Amino acid sequence: MEEAEDKRQDAVGEAAWDWRIVCPAIAVGAVVLLVTGGLMALLVAVLTAALTLLVLSWRGTAAWINLRQCFVAAAFGCLWLVQRIRLGICAARWGEALFVMGAKPLVERVIRHLLGDDPDSVFVPASYEGLRAPRAPGYIVSNEAVKQLQRKLSQIDDGTIAVCGPRGAGKSTLLQECVKSADFGLLVQAPATYAPHDFVLSLSVRMCEEYIRKEGYSVPEFTRLSPFHRFLRQARLRIKRLGRWSAFAVPSLVLLVLGLSASVRSLYAQYANTLADSSQANAESIRDWAREVWDGHAVAASVAVSLGGIAWWRARDKPWLPRLLAWIWAQGGTAIGMGLAVISVGSVAYDKQLEHNLDGVRSDTFTDIVVLAGVWWLCRREDDAELRLGSWRIPMADFLGAVSTFSAAYLLYYLIHTPETYPLIADPENPLRLAGAVTGLLLARASGWRPRPAEPEVVTRCRNHLFRLQTVQMTTNTASSGASQILSLGGSHATSVSTVPPNFPELVEDFRSLLGLIAAEKAAKNQIVVVAIDEVDRLGSDTQALAFLAEVKAILGIRHVYYLISVAEDVGAAFVRRGLPHRDVTDSSLDDIVQVPPSTLEESRTILGRRSETLTAPYCLLAHALSGGILRDLLRYGLQITEMQAKTKSHELTHIARRLILEELSETLAGFRTLLSKEHWTQSTSGILTSFRTLSSYLRTSCPCTEASLQHALEDFAFYAVTNQPGPTTHAELPDTTRQLVDEASAYAYFSLTLLDIFAAPRLDHRTEQAAEHGLDGAPESLAEARLELGISPYSARTLIDSIRKAWSLPLGPSATDHAPTAHPGRCSVHDPEAGAPPP
Repeated sequence: MEEAEDKRQDAVGEAAWDWRIVCPAIAVGAVVLLVTGGLMALLVAVLTAALTLLVLSWRGTAAWINLRQCFVAAAFGCLWLVQRIRLGICAARWGEALFVMGAKPLVERVIRHLLGDDPDSVFVPASYEGLRAPRAPGYIVSNEAVKQLQRKLSQIDDGTIAVCGPRGAGKSTLLQECVKSADFGLLVQAPATYAPHDFVLSLSVRMCEEYIRKEGYSVPEFTRLSPFHRFLRQARLRIKRLGRWSAFAVPSLVLLVLGLSASVRSLYAQYANTLADSSQANAESIRDWAREVWDGHAVAASVAVSLGGIAWWRARDKPWLPRLLAWIWAQGGTAIGMGLAVISVGSVAYDKQLEHNLDGVRSDTFTDIVVLAGVWWLCRREDDAELRLGSWRIPMADFLGAVSTFSAAYLLYYLIHTPETYPLIADPENPLRLAGAVTGLLLARASGWRPRPAEPEVVTRCRNHLFRLQTVQMTTNTASSGASQILSLGGSHATSVSTVPPNFPELVEDFRSLLGLIAAEKAAKNQIVVVAIDEVDRLGSDTQALAFLAEVKAILGIRHVYYLISVAEDVGAAFVRRGLPHRDVTDSSLDDIVQVPPSTLEESRTILGRRSETLTAPYCLLAHALSGGILRDLLRYGLQITEMQAKTKSHELTHIARRLILEELSETLAGFRTLLSKEHWTQSTSGILTSFRTLSSYLRTSCPCTEASLQHALEDFAFYAVTNQPGPTTHAELPDTTRQLVDEASAYAYFSLTLLDIFAAPRLDHRTEQAAEHGLDGAPESLAEARLELGISPYSARTLIDSIRKAWSLPLGPSATDHAPTAHPGRCSVHDPEAGAPPP
């Protein structure tokens, strides 16, 4: 590059001409010659220039020397530019490689070295809006259950599919997403205490209202206002809309008429007589032709007119004729309107006076006009963003609208008050052009008008069905007759008719008929209909859920309708083992079943990662283990992790996990203690309550100086079934229900102790790798499986936890020495008053 630059400078110094002017001028001349004369003219010019340069070089004139040095300078300048571009590209590639292969790995290694063995265990608080709003849209993650349901829906045309799984696993979210994605969907909640008639009645009302709303019609309102008050309310609304419309329409019309009236009157005066004469001549021709047909002088025309009348009468029920007329009106009106607008505006190009005035506009004035017009055009777009000015939030659409209006007004003001552009605006033909353009656009707009189609039959039936379900209609007819002379003779008769509410069979039949019509209409358009019934698993027991299915079974099995019903796991199990040993209502009510299992560890990481960026892998594993993969609990524990960080004021996993696990254990033991308080206790069996109270007190007042005692109490209670403490006699004397509660509490404490030993100790990543070498028992997923197993049996859960502790190299009994991970080293602020005092 330096050599090329030096040679260019030498050539510039030897030349008397400026190469930056000579070379571009030659290039521009060549381009102009190519455009105007073609390739042959350019070749001729190149040959002529070459011969000229040859003669000049032979004679050694000064012009040749200067021109040669200009070419040399341009050549070395282009060479320098190419090398500069190559250097820039190489520098960019080198910088990217340095960042990817050097700076980025080095910085990551330095940060990981500074963070220690577990870099991902540091919790950095940030945004967690997704955890604060579990039902907020935009955080849905597709899992295997969603894919399985989509496959089943694609394989059948209609049917009833049960969605089963543990409570909180995401069944309601799955149903909501299916209903949302359907072309016509209903989501209803199964009431805890229900009557079949009321449930089907509510479902029918929801179906009719949703369909009427989907079709763009208003749902009828049944109010207690009198007809006169309803008339006044409707009149007030119409007057309000009419007033708002008039506030804009009337001033616009007045200004438009005021501005265009003179041109329209002159146009009318110029062509009125001609149009009147032409119309009169055409009318006379039509009258003469009709008279000839009437008098019988035009036989062929008489036959044609008669056949036309017959065809017109027969076309009264044919849809093609209105469609043809509508098509002719739409196409013809649009073509005529746009043609009139284009001709009116295009006449500017043929106005010699405007062309003469346009030549007098300077370039800077023209630039100002283009800039103002561009600002007006760019600001006309719609934008949903917001403009923030401190605490104020201004919608971007309002801001752009104000800028667009101001730029348009200023552009008009600029055109009028600039002497160069004023003649362009004040041209006498402009009002007429504007009138033609406005008329053409209005005609094109009117050609797109269509009369509102008649209300569809299904909408009418839904509206009538709503009237019948939600109102009681009564009609009274009275007739009287009499004759009055000297004696009065007469009679009267009154008849009253009222509607009877539909009974359950009739209600079911009407529902099936209406939903069948809706589904057939949607199926013809390749659309699907989904009816989802949620919360069936909350009816209390599997017996009540099966009874509910038996009652509403009559509304199932409609053609082209998918029913999705969320049920508990026991109802799903009844369907899976159908026929073994006997059949029940699930076999005849359900067509298939979709299991919604708890989330896997990878799915939990994806869900938490979507909702919060601060939850790294160790924290996702902690929330997954505590929740067992249950979606509702997973989000709750994810939010509680941020809460524990605020409580502990620490960013370390060991401190946050310890606080979270101990608080969950405290709340769980408090619930067990409430249940145990309802049992019967004796002097010999009350020892377990003492262990409960001791452990609960340590959990409530957890502090650094009592961690050893808390660890000892927790181990004693967690290994209660192993060590037979407080004594085998006491355990044997406990009633069965009490012993079951104690064993469940002890198993949960054992699970919490295991989580403490895993998460409240340092070097989690290293210990996780070591545990994974022991197979499935050492896999992180087994922690969530142990949590789920606690809901089935404390005894099988304890066996699984033993296997997990073996894989993690944890003791299977109380430790001989007191060991506890230290949460906050230092003096205790609870038992040492001087610890919390400020320094002198």
